[in-house]
Amino acid sequence: MTAPAEDDVAWLLSADAVRQRAHAILAKAERGDLAHFGYQPERLGDAAALVAMVTRESYPDLGVPYHSRWRHFVVEGEDRWAALSAGLGADADEIARIRFDLAVTSVLLDAGAGDRWRYRDKEGVELARSEGLAVASFDLFRSGSFADDPMRAPLRADAATLSAMTEETLGRGFQAGPDNPLVGLEGRAALLRRLGSALTAAPELFGTPGRVGNLYDALKAQTGDGSLPASAILGAVLRGLGPIWPGRIERGGVNLGDTWSHSAVGLVPFHKLSQWLSYSLVEPLEGAGIAVTGLDRLTGLPEYRNGGLLVDSGVLVPKDPRILADELEVGDEAVVEWRALTVALLDRLAEDVRARLGVPAESFPLAKVLQGGTWTAGRRIARDRRPGGGPPIRIRSDGTVF
Repeated sequence: MTAPAEDDVAWLLSADAVRQRAHAILAKAERGDLAHFGYQPERLGDAAALVAMVTRESYPDLGVPYHSRWRHFVVEGEDRWAALSAGLGADADEIARIRFDLAVTSVLLDAGAGDRWRYRDKEGVELARSEGLAVASFDLFRSGSFADDPMRAPLRADAATLSAMTEETLGRGFQAGPDNPLVGLEGRAALLRRLGSALTAAPELFGTPGRVGNLYDALKAQTGDGSLPASAILGAVLRGLGPIWPGRIERGGVNLGDTWSHSAVGLVPFHKLSQWLSYSLVEPLEGAGIAVTGLDRLTGLPEYRNGGLLVDSGVLVPKDPRILADELEVGDEAVVEWRALTVALLDRLAEDVRARLGVPAESFPLAKVLQGGTWTAGRRIARDRRPGGGPPIRIRSDGTVF
């Protein structure tokens, strides 16, 4: 069976394309044909053992939730979304819309924060990285910063307000400044402005006037039997939010977003934030009574915790010292290779982890392996290896990929 043509836009904008191109690069790694990384399959078991161990430590009963943005709203045992939602007098559909509003804005603000940035919440708790970004975006959302009418209807993400988002407003919300620098602040503000424009441009998904939460209604309309395939969630996200990504590679006038070029296989799509967002929309849909099927059609997330686990555990070995020494651009072929190998090896790692835990794929999808899981193991091994727990490979982020 031949692969779809590289200019097949519909295919490139799919999780199937992400997985197929990633495994094509892994096949080359198995033959020793890659320029930037060597692959040591005998070390994959070590990585799987660490993932299984941290999963059992974190979830002794193996009741692992999905890997999603909602996990980052639980800080020091306090579930901030649960506390907020407990006081809402809304029906199930409106609660789902609010959760869509929150999840989309928070995920889009989630790309790496850098090593120096910190956020202090109103209780004085200091947070960094993903947890800090999550709580900062949660507090912005709760305050009505994304809503057209913050006094009467604060818990919304509306097109007009998002379209007017400034770097200064976002910087204040994230407590960013010269002494507390947030990587990619300008890119994040621009991303929210483009989100506002995208809402207006796709009324069939986001309604009129545009609101992020109306995407819930568009997806609900596709559930004839009360179920929805995960691929439909990703499809809607890529279709509706595709225009927000910085222009990189286009085919037929369509922005391919988180898609990059590798000399060995051609175009390599990842759609990392779009898939992270799709995972994060599963729980709002299920909370509204919609069953999400085919979750494992989505892929593992090619970001620095999952990828760092594979480097730090010796599964992937950089061939050039600059990969570990320099700060690399997102489009650097070494980074593309690293991310693709991460996607493919997460599939293999998941099989080993499930075997060690004694759980079937049907009840323990990849989204649970990630949560249990690879992300936590990647963070732990990074803390063991380096002061501050930064990743083994440093990426110069614009706030829209990592």
